[in-house]
Amino acid sequence: MKPYAELTSFLDQQSEPYILFDGDYRILAANAAYRMLFSPEQSVVGRKCYEVSHRYTTPCDQNGETCPLARARASGQRERVLHLHHTPRGEDYVQIELTPLRDAAGTLQLYAEKMEPLRQSYRAASPNGPELIGRSPAFSAMLALVARVGPSMATVLLLGESGTGKELVARAVHEASPRAARPLVAVDCSSLPETLFESELFGHERGAFTGAHAARAGLVEAASGGTLFLDEVGDIPLSMQVKLLRLLETGTYRRVGSTELRRADIRVVSATHRDLTAMVADGRFREDLYFRLSTFPIRLPPLRERLEDIALLAPALLQRVAPERKLELAPAALTLLQSQPWPGNVRELRNLLERAALLCDGSVIEASHVAQALSVNQPIHPAASRLPAATADADADRAAAGPEATINTLPLPELELEVLRQRLARHRGSRAALAAELGISERTLYRRLRALEARAAGR
Repeated sequence: MKPYAELTSFLDQQSEPYILFDGDYRILAANAAYRMLFSPEQSVVGRKCYEVSHRYTTPCDQNGETCPLARARASGQRERVLHLHHTPRGEDYVQIELTPLRDAAGTLQLYAEKMEPLRQSYRAASPNGPELIGRSPAFSAMLALVARVGPSMATVLLLGESGTGKELVARAVHEASPRAARPLVAVDCSSLPETLFESELFGHERGAFTGAHAARAGLVEAASGGTLFLDEVGDIPLSMQVKLLRLLETGTYRRVGSTELRRADIRVVSATHRDLTAMVADGRFREDLYFRLSTFPIRLPPLRERLEDIALLAPALLQRVAPERKLELAPAALTLLQSQPWPGNVRELRNLLERAALLCDGSVIEASHVAQALSVNQPIHPAASRLPAATADADADRAAAGPEATINTLPLPELELEVLRQRLARHRGSRAALAAELGISERTLYRRLRALEARAAGR
């Protein structure tokens, strides 16, 4: 009988992808589901797990990832992590569950690893791919929490700035749950006046108030069997918070104008950009409601904390804002995007890329197009308009150059020089003509040319 024949036979009966490997990361067996998903054209037995999954030449923890084998060795218990794995479809996020197996003497000898690809709505990105996009450590850590809490019934509170994608994360939580086939109903709490909040949420009976000509079900009933997403929950009027608390504590509610007690079959996910703990301290948000909502809080990282994800986000966003065009970003344009503070986060990035696409006549968005698109935001983004003192003289030239200037909108000198280098490579006329083309004075142009020479000499 082949070694580990019984274990191999067990793995082959499982519908999820499984492998069996030893303490040296060497794969001893792989079931059909694993071979189909990760290596349909090549045998994996005898190869290292990190080689097959990640294309690494060394273990995961030597490449900036969490290694479940290392964690299992330390804890002696089952471990779960979220990884990006290579598949025939590209990189996918995969939930890994590793179980250490002991011999008769209690020594760790083998490891069984189950992989569960996450749903498409939060896979790793491609331009035509899902909505939630990223592979930075901050994004992956957030996604790992989503994958962990999704299958449960825990109440989730999403905390993040405006534009970070809270509704998309709420959908990801819903789709990872057993309720995925039922509705996800979003409630924009910031747009509901106090007089209508209770009726919209719980429904009303005919004649309950002026204008209630017929009975109407509320959003809680619309979400029956699924998920109720309370967006901007920090904007719920204090007088209405007690009614929401009763729903969460008892699972029951009454329509406006009715004495009939109804039972809600919902899972609640809420989100806010506000500091609820400060609101609790100020008496503007009920402490008991806060604790009910925040059973499992998840912080969504702002874009400035995952700037490396812009390289993935930008192509996908360009595909959405200009689907009829095949637009690409020049390297300098990407560098410029990655230098911004992005107070509006991904929503702001999308809007800026749409402007840049409209300013670009070709198929490549240059740094000058991005710079021109950024200039619209400078009056309302103080952080982006604070330039180093070295560029103060150039500001006066820029102010006189008029609306046709493009290079003058770059917020960082290094990026101005990058655009200048590109223009110099293409320009065949005089320096005066180049200055006019850039919308700056010759004095400013020569100052930048000297800076460009000094930067090149410094390398």
